[in-house]
Amino acid sequence: MLEQFITFLRAKNPTKTPIYEHLKCSQEETFILQYICRRYARGIEEVSVLEILQECFNTQEYGYILHVEKVKNLIDLGWIVQSNFGQLKTHESSKLELLSASVLPSVTLLRLLEEGSLEILLPEVKPYTDHLEYLQDQFDMVTLLHLIATSKNGYGDNSLGIGRLQNKLSLLTKRIEERLKVTSEPIIVEEFFAEKKLDDKEQKIFLALLKEEYSAGEGQFREMNNLIGLVSFDEYDKIKNRALLEEGSRLISEEIIDYDEILNMFGGISRSFFINEEILHRIIHPNKKKKVTKLKLDMLVKEQDIFEYIEPTTTLDDVVLHTKTRETLDTIVRQMDKDVFAKLKSWGIKEKRKGVDAKIIFYGHAGTGKTMTALSLAKTLKKPVLSFDCSKILSMYVGESEKNVRKIFDDFKLLSEKAKVEPILLLDEADQFLSSRIQGDGSSAAKMHNQMQNIFLEQIEKFEGILIATTNLLGNLDKAFSRRFDYKIEFKKPSKKQRLQLWQMFLPENADFEDEFEIEKLAVYELTGAQIYLVIKNTAYKVAVREISVFSLSDFIEEIRRELGGNFESDSKSVGFKVD
Repeated sequence: MLEQFITFLRAKNPTKTPIYEHLKCSQEETFILQYICRRYARGIEEVSVLEILQECFNTQEYGYILHVEKVKNLIDLGWIVQSNFGQLKTHESSKLELLSASVLPSVTLLRLLEEGSLEILLPEVKPYTDHLEYLQDQFDMVTLLHLIATSKNGYGDNSLGIGRLQNKLSLLTKRIEERLKVTSEPIIVEEFFAEKKLDDKEQKIFLALLKEEYSAGEGQFREMNNLIGLVSFDEYDKIKNRALLEEGSRLISEEIIDYDEILNMFGGISRSFFINEEILHRIIHPNKKKKVTKLKLDMLVKEQDIFEYIEPTTTLDDVVLHTKTRETLDTIVRQMDKDVFAKLKSWGIKEKRKGVDAKIIFYGHAGTGKTMTALSLAKTLKKPVLSFDCSKILSMYVGESEKNVRKIFDDFKLLSEKAKVEPILLLDEADQFLSSRIQGDGSSAAKMHNQMQNIFLEQIEKFEGILIATTNLLGNLDKAFSRRFDYKIEFKKPSKKQRLQLWQMFLPENADFEDEFEIEKLAVYELTGAQIYLVIKNTAYKVAVREISVFSLSDFIEEIRRELGGNFESDSKSVGFKVD
Protein backbone atom coordinates (compact mmCIF):
# COMPACT_ATOMS: atom_id res chain seq x y z
CA MET A 1 0.00 0.00 0.00
CA LEU A 2 2.92 2.31 -0.68
CA GLU A 3 0.65 4.13 -3.12
CA GLN A 4 -0.91 5.89 -0.12
CA PHE A 5 2.51 7.25 0.84
CA ILE A 6 3.04 8.57 -2.69
CA THR A 7 -0.46 10.06 -2.77
CA PHE A 8 0.29 11.90 0.48
CA LEU A 9 3.58 13.25 -0.91
CA ARG A 10 2.05 14.44 -4.21
CA ALA A 11 -1.11 16.03 -2.78
CA LYS A 12 -1.45 19.79 -3.13
CA ASN A 13 -3.68 19.65 -0.06
CA PRO A 14 -2.69 16.69 2.17
CA THR A 15 -5.82 17.19 4.30
CA LYS A 16 -7.82 15.77 1.36
CA THR A 17 -5.96 12.42 1.50
CA PRO A 18 -7.35 9.32 3.34
CA ILE A 19 -4.49 9.51 5.85
CA TYR A 20 -5.62 12.85 7.27
CA GLU A 21 -8.47 11.46 9.42
CA HIS A 22 -5.95 9.32 11.31
CA LEU A 23 -3.53 12.16 12.07
CA LYS A 24 -5.80 14.06 14.49
CA CYS A 25 -3.83 17.27 13.95
CA SER A 26 -4.45 20.68 12.39
CA GLN A 27 -4.26 21.52 8.70
CA GLU A 28 -1.01 23.46 9.12
CA GLU A 29 0.53 20.62 11.13
CA THR A 30 -0.38 18.24 8.28
CA PHE A 31 1.57 20.44 5.84
CA ILE A 32 4.58 20.22 8.20
CA LEU A 33 4.36 16.43 8.14
CA GLN A 34 4.13 16.43 4.35
CA TYR A 35 7.26 18.61 4.09
CA ILE A 36 9.22 16.31 6.44
CA CYS A 37 8.08 13.19 4.54
CA ARG A 38 8.99 14.71 1.17
CA ARG A 39 12.53 15.34 2.43
CA TYR A 40 12.64 11.81 3.88
CA ALA A 41 11.60 10.35 0.49
CA ARG A 42 14.56 12.21 -1.11
CA GLY A 43 16.99 10.58 1.33
CA ILE A 44 17.21 13.46 3.80
CA GLU A 45 16.38 11.70 7.05
CA GLU A 46 16.71 14.62 9.49
CA VAL A 47 15.40 18.14 8.96
CA SER A 48 16.08 21.10 11.23
CA VAL A 49 13.03 22.63 12.87
CA LEU A 50 14.21 26.07 11.81
CA GLU A 51 14.25 25.03 8.15
CA ILE A 52 10.78 23.47 8.43
CA LEU A 53 9.24 26.63 9.88
CA GLN A 54 10.95 28.94 7.38
CA GLU A 55 9.83 26.83 4.39
CA CYS A 56 6.28 26.07 5.56
CA PHE A 57 5.38 29.50 6.89
CA ASN A 58 6.30 32.38 4.59
CA THR A 59 5.60 35.14 7.09
CA GLN A 60 7.12 38.48 7.98
CA GLU A 61 10.63 38.51 9.43
CA TYR A 62 10.88 35.99 12.32
CA GLY A 63 7.13 35.41 12.19
CA TYR A 64 7.72 31.70 11.58
CA ILE A 65 8.77 31.41 15.25
CA LEU A 66 5.11 31.72 16.23
CA HIS A 67 4.50 28.29 14.66
CA VAL A 68 7.09 26.33 16.71
CA GLU A 69 4.32 25.05 18.97
CA LYS A 70 2.94 23.07 16.03
CA VAL A 71 6.20 21.13 15.86
CA LYS A 72 6.03 20.41 19.57
CA ASN A 73 2.47 19.15 19.22
CA LEU A 74 3.49 16.75 16.46
CA ILE A 75 6.25 15.41 18.73
CA ASP A 76 3.73 14.91 21.55
CA LEU A 77 1.38 13.12 19.15
CA GLY A 78 4.23 10.81 18.20
CA TRP A 79 4.28 11.61 14.45
CA ILE A 80 7.82 13.02 14.53
CA VAL A 81 10.77 12.46 16.84
CA GLN A 82 13.87 14.44 17.59
CA SER A 83 17.15 13.10 16.31
CA ASN A 84 19.30 11.28 18.85
CA PHE A 85 21.98 13.96 18.63
CA GLY A 86 21.16 16.77 21.04
CA GLN A 87 17.75 15.35 21.86
CA LEU A 88 15.71 17.42 24.30
CA LYS A 89 13.22 16.29 26.92
CA THR A 90 10.25 18.17 25.59
CA HIS A 91 8.41 18.17 28.92
CA GLU A 92 11.27 20.17 30.44
CA SER A 93 12.50 22.25 27.51
CA SER A 94 11.12 25.54 26.25
CA LYS A 95 9.53 25.75 22.81
CA LEU A 96 12.33 28.04 21.61
CA GLU A 97 14.90 25.31 22.28
CA LEU A 98 13.25 23.31 19.49
CA LEU A 99 14.54 25.85 16.98
CA SER A 100 18.01 24.31 17.30
CA ALA A 101 16.72 20.71 17.10
CA SER A 102 16.32 18.36 14.16
CA VAL A 103 13.42 15.97 13.62
CA LEU A 104 12.50 12.98 11.47
CA PRO A 105 9.36 10.91 10.82
CA SER A 106 8.52 8.44 13.57
CA VAL A 107 8.14 4.71 12.94
CA THR A 108 4.45 5.13 13.77
CA LEU A 109 3.93 7.77 11.06
CA LEU A 110 5.75 5.68 8.46
CA ARG A 111 3.66 2.67 9.41
CA LEU A 112 0.48 4.73 9.07
CA LEU A 113 1.53 6.01 5.66
CA GLU A 114 2.38 2.47 4.54
CA GLU A 115 -0.59 0.56 5.95
CA GLY A 116 -3.22 3.29 5.95
CA SER A 117 -4.35 2.62 9.54
CA LEU A 118 -3.08 2.19 13.09
CA GLU A 119 -6.10 0.38 14.43
CA ILE A 120 -5.09 -2.23 16.99
CA LEU A 121 -5.89 -5.75 15.85
CA LEU A 122 -7.68 -6.93 18.96
CA PRO A 123 -9.27 -10.38 19.01
CA GLU A 124 -12.98 -10.67 18.71
CA VAL A 125 -14.98 -10.19 21.88
CA LYS A 126 -15.18 -13.62 23.45
CA PRO A 127 -15.34 -14.88 27.03
CA TYR A 128 -12.21 -15.43 29.08
CA THR A 129 -11.57 -19.15 29.38
CA ASP A 130 -9.53 -18.82 32.60
CA HIS A 131 -7.97 -16.25 34.90
CA LEU A 132 -4.57 -16.48 33.14
CA GLU A 133 -6.06 -15.24 29.88
CA TYR A 134 -7.65 -12.37 31.79
CA LEU A 135 -4.39 -11.56 33.57
CA GLN A 136 -2.48 -11.40 30.28
CA ASP A 137 -4.76 -8.58 29.12
CA GLN A 138 -4.41 -6.82 32.46
CA PHE A 139 -0.63 -7.15 32.41
CA ASP A 140 -0.61 -5.60 28.90
CA MET A 141 -2.63 -2.75 30.41
CA VAL A 142 0.01 -2.29 33.15
CA THR A 143 2.75 -2.18 30.50
CA LEU A 144 0.88 0.56 28.61
CA LEU A 145 0.42 2.55 31.82
CA HIS A 146 4.16 2.31 32.45
CA LEU A 147 4.99 3.44 28.90
CA ILE A 148 2.69 6.45 29.30
CA ALA A 149 4.26 7.34 32.66
CA THR A 150 7.83 7.13 31.32
CA SER A 151 6.87 9.11 28.20
CA LYS A 152 5.47 11.89 30.39
CA ASN A 153 8.78 11.99 32.23
CA GLY A 154 10.72 12.25 28.97
CA TYR A 155 12.27 8.79 29.22
CA GLY A 156 12.19 5.86 26.83
CA ASP A 157 10.99 5.74 23.24
CA ASN A 158 8.30 8.32 22.57
CA SER A 159 7.81 7.30 18.94
CA LEU A 160 4.30 6.09 19.68
CA GLY A 161 3.42 9.38 21.36
CA ILE A 162 1.46 9.76 24.56
CA GLY A 163 -1.73 10.29 22.57
CA ARG A 164 -1.26 7.00 20.67
CA LEU A 165 -0.44 5.11 23.89
CA GLN A 166 -3.49 6.50 25.62
CA ASN A 167 -5.62 5.48 22.65
CA LYS A 168 -4.27 1.93 22.83
CA LEU A 169 -4.92 1.89 26.57
CA SER A 170 -8.49 3.06 26.09
CA LEU A 171 -9.16 0.38 23.48
CA LEU A 172 -7.61 -2.37 25.59
CA THR A 173 -9.48 -1.29 28.74
CA LYS A 174 -12.76 -1.28 26.82
CA ARG A 175 -12.00 -4.73 25.39
CA ILE A 176 -11.32 -6.14 28.87
CA GLU A 177 -14.66 -4.78 30.06
CA GLU A 178 -16.46 -6.25 27.03
CA ARG A 179 -14.91 -9.69 27.53
CA LEU A 180 -15.77 -9.69 31.24
CA LYS A 181 -19.42 -9.00 30.37
CA VAL A 182 -19.68 -12.15 28.27
CA THR A 183 -17.63 -14.32 30.67
CA SER A 184 -19.79 -16.60 32.81
CA GLU A 185 -16.98 -18.37 34.65
CA PRO A 186 -15.81 -16.54 37.79
CA ILE A 187 -12.55 -14.58 37.50
CA ILE A 188 -10.83 -14.78 40.88
CA VAL A 189 -9.11 -11.37 40.61
CA GLU A 190 -12.38 -9.59 39.77
CA GLU A 191 -14.11 -11.36 42.66
CA PHE A 192 -11.33 -10.22 44.95
CA PHE A 193 -11.61 -6.60 43.74
CA ALA A 194 -15.36 -6.65 44.44
CA GLU A 195 -14.90 -8.28 47.85
CA LYS A 196 -12.34 -5.70 48.99
CA LYS A 197 -14.15 -2.82 47.21
CA LEU A 198 -10.93 -1.62 45.59
CA ASP A 199 -11.19 1.45 43.41
CA ASP A 200 -9.62 1.76 39.95
CA LYS A 201 -6.25 3.07 41.19
CA GLU A 202 -5.96 0.42 43.91
CA GLN A 203 -6.75 -2.26 41.33
CA LYS A 204 -4.01 -1.03 38.99
CA ILE A 205 -1.43 -1.02 41.81
CA PHE A 206 -2.47 -4.56 42.78
CA LEU A 207 -2.23 -5.77 39.17
CA ALA A 208 1.23 -4.21 38.77
CA LEU A 209 2.46 -6.08 41.86
CA LEU A 210 0.81 -9.25 40.60
CA LYS A 211 2.64 -8.84 37.28
CA GLU A 212 5.91 -8.74 39.24
CA GLU A 213 5.00 -11.99 40.99
CA TYR A 214 4.20 -13.80 37.74
CA SER A 215 7.44 -12.58 36.17
CA ALA A 216 9.33 -13.61 39.34
CA GLY A 217 10.90 -10.17 39.40
CA GLU A 218 12.34 -7.86 42.00
CA GLY A 219 11.79 -5.05 39.59
CA GLN A 220 10.34 -1.74 38.71
CA PHE A 221 6.74 -2.25 39.81
CA ARG A 222 7.69 -2.85 43.47
CA GLU A 223 9.08 0.65 43.97
CA MET A 224 6.71 3.31 45.33
CA ASN A 225 7.36 6.06 42.76
CA ASN A 226 6.86 3.67 39.84
CA LEU A 227 3.60 2.33 41.28
CA ILE A 228 2.30 5.85 41.93
CA GLY A 229 3.34 6.90 38.42
CA LEU A 230 1.04 4.26 36.92
CA VAL A 231 -2.07 5.88 38.39
CA SER A 232 -1.10 9.57 38.29
CA PHE A 233 -1.85 12.22 35.69
CA ASP A 234 0.79 14.76 36.73
CA GLU A 235 3.21 15.68 39.54
CA TYR A 236 0.45 17.05 41.76
CA ASP A 237 -1.51 13.83 41.25
CA LYS A 238 1.58 11.83 42.28
CA ILE A 239 1.80 13.69 45.60
CA LYS A 240 -1.89 13.08 46.26
CA ASN A 241 -1.73 9.40 45.27
CA ARG A 242 1.14 8.59 47.66
CA ALA A 243 -1.61 8.14 50.25
CA LEU A 244 -2.54 4.92 48.42
CA LEU A 245 0.70 3.32 49.69
CA GLU A 246 1.10 5.02 53.06
CA GLU A 247 0.30 3.56 56.47
CA GLY A 248 -3.45 3.65 57.03
CA SER A 249 -4.29 3.16 53.34
CA ARG A 250 -6.79 0.42 52.52
CA LEU A 251 -4.23 -1.71 50.68
CA ILE A 252 -1.91 -1.80 53.69
CA SER A 253 -4.32 -1.59 56.64
CA GLU A 254 -6.37 -4.49 55.26
CA GLU A 255 -3.13 -6.44 54.71
CA ILE A 256 -3.68 -6.77 50.97
CA ILE A 257 -0.11 -5.64 50.31
CA ASP A 258 2.92 -5.09 52.51
CA TYR A 259 6.42 -3.72 52.06
CA ASP A 260 10.03 -4.15 53.09
CA GLU A 261 12.09 -1.10 53.94
CA ILE A 262 15.42 -1.18 52.13
CA LEU A 263 18.39 1.13 52.61
CA ASN A 264 19.29 2.61 49.23
CA MET A 265 22.72 3.61 47.96
CA PHE A 266 22.19 7.22 49.09
CA GLY A 267 21.60 6.27 52.72
CA GLY A 268 17.83 6.73 52.62
CA ILE A 269 15.23 4.04 53.15
CA SER A 270 12.97 3.05 50.27
CA ARG A 271 10.00 0.69 50.25
CA SER A 272 9.66 -2.46 48.17
CA PHE A 273 6.01 -3.54 47.97
CA PHE A 274 4.60 -7.04 47.56
CA ILE A 275 1.25 -8.83 47.79
CA ASN A 276 0.35 -10.58 51.05
CA GLU A 277 1.29 -14.25 50.89
CA GLU A 278 -2.20 -15.62 51.56
CA ILE A 279 -3.83 -13.38 48.96
CA LEU A 280 -1.14 -14.22 46.42
CA HIS A 281 -1.74 -17.93 46.94
CA ARG A 282 -5.46 -17.39 46.51
CA ILE A 283 -4.93 -15.58 43.18
CA ILE A 284 -2.24 -17.81 41.69
CA HIS A 285 -3.81 -21.09 42.85
CA PRO A 286 -7.57 -20.40 42.85
CA ASN A 287 -8.51 -24.09 42.90
CA LYS A 288 -5.96 -25.21 45.44
CA LYS A 289 -6.46 -24.66 49.13
CA LYS A 290 -3.38 -23.87 51.12
CA LYS A 291 -2.53 -26.80 53.34
CA VAL A 292 -0.85 -24.79 56.07
CA THR A 293 -2.93 -21.98 57.47
CA LYS A 294 -1.00 -18.99 58.74
CA LEU A 295 -2.04 -18.22 62.30
CA LYS A 296 -1.92 -14.78 63.84
CA LEU A 297 1.00 -14.48 66.25
CA ASP A 298 -0.96 -12.44 68.80
CA MET A 299 -3.68 -15.11 68.94
CA LEU A 300 -1.11 -17.87 69.44
CA VAL A 301 0.55 -15.93 72.28
CA LYS A 302 -2.78 -15.68 74.12
CA GLU A 303 -2.83 -19.47 74.38
CA GLN A 304 0.39 -19.62 76.42
CA ASP A 305 1.76 -17.88 79.52
CA ILE A 306 5.44 -17.35 78.74
CA PHE A 307 5.58 -14.42 76.34
CA GLU A 308 3.92 -11.05 76.06
CA TYR A 309 3.05 -10.04 72.50
CA ILE A 310 3.94 -6.41 71.72
CA GLU A 311 3.11 -4.53 68.52
CA PRO A 312 5.59 -1.58 68.58
CA THR A 313 4.22 1.92 67.98
CA THR A 314 7.40 4.02 67.77
CA THR A 315 10.33 3.88 65.34
CA LEU A 316 13.99 4.80 65.90
CA ASP A 317 13.14 8.29 64.64
CA ASP A 318 10.94 8.75 67.74
CA VAL A 319 13.75 7.98 70.21
CA VAL A 320 16.47 10.33 71.45
CA LEU A 321 19.68 8.33 71.04
CA HIS A 322 23.40 8.91 71.27
CA THR A 323 24.90 9.33 67.78
CA LYS A 324 27.07 6.20 68.06
CA THR A 325 24.11 4.15 69.29
CA ARG A 326 22.00 5.27 66.33
CA GLU A 327 24.83 4.40 63.92
CA THR A 328 25.05 0.88 65.38
CA LEU A 329 21.29 0.33 65.13
CA ASP A 330 21.28 1.67 61.56
CA THR A 331 23.93 -0.94 60.70
CA ILE A 332 21.54 -3.64 61.92
CA VAL A 333 18.68 -2.18 59.86
CA ARG A 334 20.87 -2.19 56.76
CA GLN A 335 20.98 -5.99 56.82
CA MET A 336 17.53 -5.76 55.18
CA ASP A 337 19.12 -4.37 52.01
CA LYS A 338 19.31 -7.15 49.39
CA ASP A 339 22.65 -5.78 48.11
CA VAL A 340 24.13 -5.92 51.62
CA PHE A 341 22.87 -9.50 51.99
CA ALA A 342 24.44 -10.42 48.65
CA LYS A 343 27.83 -9.09 49.81
CA LEU A 344 27.62 -10.92 53.16
CA LYS A 345 26.68 -14.14 51.37
CA SER A 346 29.56 -13.84 48.89
CA TRP A 347 31.96 -13.30 51.81
CA GLY A 348 30.65 -16.38 53.61
CA ILE A 349 29.31 -14.34 56.55
CA LYS A 350 25.67 -15.25 55.86
CA GLU A 351 24.44 -18.39 54.17
CA LYS A 352 20.77 -19.19 53.52
CA ARG A 353 18.94 -16.77 55.80
CA LYS A 354 17.89 -13.49 54.23
CA GLY A 355 16.55 -12.08 57.48
CA VAL A 356 18.37 -9.88 59.98
CA ASP A 357 20.61 -11.66 62.47
CA ALA A 358 21.69 -9.80 65.60
CA LYS A 359 22.21 -10.64 69.27
CA ILE A 360 22.24 -7.44 71.25
CA ILE A 361 22.69 -6.37 74.87
CA PHE A 362 21.25 -3.05 75.97
CA TYR A 363 22.74 -2.21 79.37
CA GLY A 364 22.66 0.85 81.57
CA HIS A 365 20.75 2.74 84.25
CA ALA A 366 17.04 2.11 84.70
CA GLY A 367 14.88 4.59 82.84
CA THR A 368 17.39 5.36 80.08
CA GLY A 369 15.16 3.96 77.30
CA LYS A 370 16.52 0.46 76.71
CA THR A 371 13.18 -1.26 76.24
CA MET A 372 11.68 1.61 74.26
CA THR A 373 14.67 1.52 71.93
CA ALA A 374 14.27 -2.24 71.49
CA LEU A 375 10.61 -1.78 70.55
CA SER A 376 11.43 1.12 68.24
CA LEU A 377 14.05 -0.98 66.45
CA ALA A 378 11.37 -3.65 65.96
CA LYS A 379 8.96 -1.10 64.48
CA THR A 380 11.66 0.18 62.11
CA LEU A 381 12.29 -3.41 60.99
CA LYS A 382 8.50 -4.01 60.75
CA LYS A 383 8.65 -6.89 63.22
CA PRO A 384 6.46 -7.78 66.22
CA VAL A 385 8.04 -8.48 69.61
CA LEU A 386 7.75 -11.45 71.93
CA SER A 387 8.86 -10.19 75.34
CA PHE A 388 9.86 -12.37 78.26
CA ASP A 389 10.31 -11.06 81.80
CA CYS A 390 13.38 -12.93 82.98
CA SER A 391 12.38 -12.70 86.64
CA LYS A 392 9.80 -15.41 85.84
CA ILE A 393 12.56 -17.96 85.25
CA LEU A 394 13.32 -18.49 88.91
CA SER A 395 11.65 -21.51 90.45
CA MET A 396 11.49 -22.79 94.01
CA TYR A 397 12.22 -26.28 92.68
CA VAL A 398 15.80 -27.05 91.73
CA GLY A 399 16.00 -28.18 88.12
CA GLU A 400 12.88 -26.40 86.91
CA SER A 401 14.70 -23.19 86.00
CA GLU A 402 17.06 -25.02 83.65
CA LYS A 403 14.07 -26.55 81.85
CA ASN A 404 12.40 -23.16 81.68
CA VAL A 405 15.42 -21.64 79.90
CA ARG A 406 15.15 -24.20 77.09
CA LYS A 407 11.39 -23.72 77.02
CA ILE A 408 11.80 -19.98 76.31
CA PHE A 409 13.72 -20.66 73.11
CA ASP A 410 11.78 -23.77 72.06
CA ASP A 411 8.42 -22.03 72.43
CA PHE A 412 9.69 -18.91 70.68
CA LYS A 413 10.75 -21.00 67.68
CA LEU A 414 7.47 -22.92 67.66
CA LEU A 415 5.34 -19.76 67.76
CA SER A 416 7.40 -18.18 64.97
CA GLU A 417 7.00 -21.24 62.74
CA LYS A 418 3.25 -21.48 63.33
CA ALA A 419 2.69 -17.80 62.57
CA LYS A 420 5.27 -17.78 59.74
CA VAL A 421 6.82 -14.57 61.03
CA GLU A 422 10.18 -13.65 62.54
CA PRO A 423 9.49 -11.64 65.69
CA ILE A 424 12.17 -10.12 67.88
CA LEU A 425 12.86 -11.97 71.13
CA LEU A 426 13.14 -9.42 73.94
CA LEU A 427 14.58 -10.70 77.22
CA ASP A 428 13.77 -7.94 79.69
CA GLU A 429 15.60 -7.57 83.01
CA ALA A 430 18.07 -10.31 82.06
CA ASP A 431 20.47 -9.50 84.91
CA GLN A 432 20.60 -13.01 86.37
CA PHE A 433 21.45 -14.53 82.99
CA LEU A 434 24.19 -12.06 82.14
CA SER A 435 25.96 -11.64 85.48
CA SER A 436 29.23 -13.39 86.24
CA ARG A 437 28.92 -17.03 87.27
CA ILE A 438 29.29 -17.98 90.91
CA GLN A 439 32.74 -19.41 91.68
CA GLY A 440 33.74 -21.61 94.64
CA ASP A 441 30.24 -22.02 96.01
CA GLY A 442 29.09 -25.63 96.14
CA SER A 443 25.52 -24.83 97.14
CA SER A 444 22.64 -26.20 95.10
CA ALA A 445 21.50 -22.63 94.35
CA ALA A 446 24.92 -21.76 92.89
CA LYS A 447 24.97 -24.94 90.80
CA MET A 448 21.48 -24.20 89.47
CA HIS A 449 22.48 -20.63 88.63
CA ASN A 450 25.60 -21.73 86.74
CA GLN A 451 23.77 -24.57 84.95
CA MET A 452 21.01 -22.15 83.91
CA GLN A 453 23.62 -19.81 82.46
CA ASN A 454 25.32 -22.64 80.56
CA ILE A 455 22.01 -23.58 78.94
CA PHE A 456 21.35 -19.92 78.17
CA LEU A 457 24.76 -19.64 76.47
CA GLU A 458 24.04 -22.77 74.45
CA GLN A 459 20.66 -21.44 73.28
CA ILE A 460 22.08 -18.03 72.30
CA GLU A 461 24.77 -19.79 70.27
CA LYS A 462 22.10 -21.56 68.18
CA PHE A 463 19.66 -18.62 67.95
CA GLU A 464 18.74 -17.26 64.50
CA GLY A 465 17.08 -13.87 64.15
CA ILE A 466 17.12 -10.86 66.47
CA LEU A 467 17.51 -11.26 70.21
CA ILE A 468 17.72 -8.26 72.53
CA ALA A 469 18.57 -8.62 76.23
CA THR A 470 18.22 -5.63 78.56
CA THR A 471 19.97 -5.32 81.88
CA ASN A 472 20.75 -2.67 84.47
CA LEU A 473 24.18 -4.20 85.09
CA LEU A 474 26.94 -1.76 84.28
CA GLY A 475 30.14 -3.75 84.81
CA ASN A 476 29.31 -7.26 85.92
CA LEU A 477 28.72 -8.86 82.51
CA ASP A 478 30.06 -12.41 82.19
CA LYS A 479 32.84 -12.60 79.57
CA ALA A 480 31.27 -15.69 78.01
CA PHE A 481 28.14 -13.69 77.22
CA SER A 482 30.16 -10.76 75.94
CA ARG A 483 31.69 -13.02 73.26
CA ARG A 484 28.33 -14.37 72.08
CA PHE A 485 26.55 -11.05 71.62
CA ASP A 486 27.20 -9.16 68.40
CA TYR A 487 26.45 -5.73 69.85
CA LYS A 488 26.81 -4.42 73.41
CA ILE A 489 25.24 -0.98 73.68
CA GLU A 490 25.45 1.09 76.84
CA PHE A 491 22.61 3.45 77.69
CA LYS A 492 23.91 6.34 79.75
CA LYS A 493 21.85 8.97 81.47
CA PRO A 494 20.95 11.64 78.91
CA SER A 495 23.11 14.73 78.51
CA LYS A 496 21.65 18.20 78.95
CA LYS A 497 21.11 18.48 75.19
CA GLN A 498 19.32 15.13 75.12
CA ARG A 499 17.23 16.04 78.16
CA LEU A 500 16.10 19.19 76.36
CA GLN A 501 15.04 17.04 73.40
CA LEU A 502 13.13 14.71 75.72
CA TRP A 503 11.30 17.60 77.41
CA GLN A 504 10.38 19.01 74.00
CA MET A 505 9.18 15.61 72.84
CA PHE A 506 7.04 14.76 75.89
CA LEU A 507 5.50 18.11 76.83
CA PRO A 508 1.82 18.25 75.73
CA GLU A 509 1.44 20.24 72.50
CA ASN A 510 -2.09 21.52 73.14
CA ALA A 511 -1.52 22.73 76.70
CA ASP A 512 -1.21 26.34 77.90
CA PHE A 513 2.04 27.47 79.51
CA GLU A 514 2.80 30.61 81.50
CA ASP A 515 4.41 33.45 79.54
CA GLU A 516 7.77 33.19 81.30
CA PHE A 517 7.98 29.41 80.88
CA GLU A 518 11.54 28.38 79.84
CA ILE A 519 12.04 24.74 78.96
CA GLU A 520 15.83 25.12 79.22
CA LYS A 521 15.51 25.55 83.00
CA LEU A 522 13.97 22.08 83.26
CA ALA A 523 16.75 20.45 81.24
CA VAL A 524 19.37 21.30 83.91
CA TYR A 525 17.96 18.63 86.21
CA GLU A 526 19.68 15.26 85.72
CA LEU A 527 16.71 13.02 84.98
CA THR A 528 16.38 9.94 82.80
CA GLY A 529 13.84 9.78 79.99
CA ALA A 530 11.48 7.72 82.17
CA GLN A 531 11.72 10.24 84.98
CA ILE A 532 11.03 13.18 82.64
CA TYR A 533 7.91 11.45 81.33
CA LEU A 534 6.76 10.62 84.87
CA VAL A 535 7.28 14.22 86.03
CA ILE A 536 5.25 15.54 83.09
CA LYS A 537 2.48 13.02 83.74
CA ASN A 538 2.23 13.80 87.46
CA THR A 539 2.34 17.53 86.79
CA ALA A 540 -0.44 17.19 84.21
CA TYR A 541 -2.70 15.45 86.77
CA LYS A 542 -2.14 18.32 89.18
CA VAL A 543 -2.74 21.10 86.62
CA ALA A 544 -5.77 19.44 85.01
CA VAL A 545 -7.92 19.72 88.17
CA ARG A 546 -7.46 23.49 88.32
CA GLU A 547 -10.14 25.77 86.96
CA ILE A 548 -7.47 27.62 84.97
CA SER A 549 -5.20 24.85 83.67
CA VAL A 550 -1.95 26.61 82.84
CA PHE A 551 1.43 24.92 83.32
CA SER A 552 4.04 26.91 85.22
CA LEU A 553 7.75 26.30 85.65
CA SER A 554 7.27 25.93 89.41
CA ASP A 555 4.75 23.10 88.86
CA PHE A 556 7.38 21.02 87.08
CA ILE A 557 10.21 21.90 89.48
CA GLU A 558 8.09 20.78 92.43
CA GLU A 559 7.52 17.37 90.82
CA ILE A 560 11.19 17.10 89.80
CA ARG A 561 12.29 17.58 93.40
CA ARG A 562 9.88 14.89 94.54
CA GLU A 563 11.23 12.50 91.94
CA LEU A 564 14.88 13.23 92.75
CA GLY A 565 14.05 12.94 96.44
CA GLY A 566 12.93 9.36 95.86
CA ASN A 567 9.24 9.82 96.73
CA PHE A 568 8.13 8.07 93.57
CA GLU A 569 11.08 5.67 93.12
CA SER A 570 8.88 2.57 93.25
CA ASP A 571 6.39 3.95 90.74
CA SER A 572 8.88 5.06 88.12
CA LYS A 573 9.37 1.49 86.92
CA SER A 574 5.73 0.72 86.32
CA VAL A 575 4.06 3.92 85.17
CA GLY A 576 4.25 5.79 81.90
CA PHE A 577 7.44 5.71 79.85
CA LYS A 578 7.96 2.35 78.12
CA VAL A 579 11.32 1.46 79.58
CA ASP A 580 12.71 -1.01 82.11
